[in-house]
Amino acid sequence: MEKVQLGGKDIEIDEDGFIQDPDAWDESVARDLAKTEGVDDMTDEHWKVVNYLREYYLEYNMAPMIRKVCKTTGFKLKEIYDLFPSGPAKGACKVAGLPKPTGCV
Repeated sequence: MEKVQLGGKDIEIDEDGFIQDPDAWDESVARDLAKTEGVDDMTDEHWKVVNYLREYYLEYNMAPMIRKVCKTTGFKLKEIYDLFPSGPAKGACKVAGLPKPTGCV
């Protein structure tokens, strides 16, 4: 594992850049993680997806399936890819501070 500076603090990440301690996450960390995914400016739409992913993860201890993300946020899958070019699993879940998803997010 590697430690990097995110949101002004040293945070351990895995080989794919996912933070290892979801409790270390905050909005500053999210903004820095977003930059690693090619998202320079977090808009309200980005935050809508990220906040939903975090809330779901904190309640169920897993990332939601992409179908649920689309239904709950109102975004089509293409729109989520427009927001997070590397996709909902790699991009959005990483920015939300979730562990690397193992299933179909």
